[in-house]
Amino acid sequence: MAWNEPGGGNGSWNRGGRQQPDLEDVVRDTLKKLFGGLGGGGKRSYRGTLIWALAIIIGLWSLFGLYRVDEAERAVVLRFGEHARTTGAGLRWHVPWPIESVEKINVAEVNNFSQKTRMLTADENIVEVDLVVQYQRTQPEDFLFNVRVAEETLGDVSESAIREIIGKNQMDYILGEGRSDIAQRTEDLIQQTLDDYGAGIGVTQVNLRDANYPQQVEAAVQDAIKAREDKERLAFEAEAYANDVVPRARGEAARRIQDAEAYKAEVIANAEGEAQRFEKLLAEYQKAPEVTRDRLYIEALEELYGDSSKVLMDAEGSGNLLYLPLDQLIRRGAGSEQSPTASTDGSSRVTERDEARRRRGGPGS
Repeated sequence: MAWNEPGGGNGSWNRGGRQQPDLEDVVRDTLKKLFGGLGGGGKRSYRGTLIWALAIIIGLWSLFGLYRVDEAERAVVLRFGEHARTTGAGLRWHVPWPIESVEKINVAEVNNFSQKTRMLTADENIVEVDLVVQYQRTQPEDFLFNVRVAEETLGDVSESAIREIIGKNQMDYILGEGRSDIAQRTEDLIQQTLDDYGAGIGVTQVNLRDANYPQQVEAAVQDAIKAREDKERLAFEAEAYANDVVPRARGEAARRIQDAEAYKAEVIANAEGEAQRFEKLLAEYQKAPEVTRDRLYIEALEELYGDSSKVLMDAEGSGNLLYLPLDQLIRRGAGSEQSPTASTDGSSRVTERDEARRRRGGPGS
């Protein structure tokens, strides 16, 4: 006997003389209990119940499509994984899973990305750089679709940018006054690269938190720093010396120029005066040549012997040649209070009698 035939038997579905209920009857009884037997009995009642059940299930499924977007967020709606639309703040609805899904991106939050690495400078020195990049997700669609992992892309771009900037500058500039400039140039290069990639990331600020030399080369770098400080000190001293010497040199140059101008004016004036005197002398010479010639000869002798020492001797008496130490007489006459009688032209007058007295060792010698 079949398991669904009525009657007794030892079938597994008819134990104890009772028939097992049909599956369709079980579903119908359950729906009647849930919905109170809506729609009467029979097949029409069963179809109506299924419609109501499906409507309720669809309604409950639709509720899963409600979502809320905050002010700082943007919601990217994906339909079967493809971008459908982007919604702003407020209560929104989308077709629930598996048709549509929602990715919320916070566009106002400022995120930090830190990176510390070693690199070579333009003068082939090793420097450790600690870089902090602050960024925002400005374009939700580009952030989700244009790059696979946006944060990793940002890390690679940041490292490449800082290596390029550091590699173009020397270590003294990096450790000294160039930190702010390097940070700004790095920020511009990172943003330019991200825009080329279409990563949907906006860099707000790049901070060069630390830039220093490795500890392994600390002693050598300290010597280099000391040498740089000595260089700056000597430069200041040289500048101070230049500020002292240059004005004095300029003043001396100006004084010499003035002296040269004065000498030039003097020479020109003397030359003009000599020319005028010669013209006047020529006129007088043309009038009386002999007199003018004698006068010129006498003036020449006066000019020649005017500054020389002269000794006048009285040659009366003996005609023998007298030996006179004239140089000693002149020095003695200049240093002694009882000097010989001076002539009107400043020369010493020594007589033969005074010389004889000197030889005998008498008074006045």
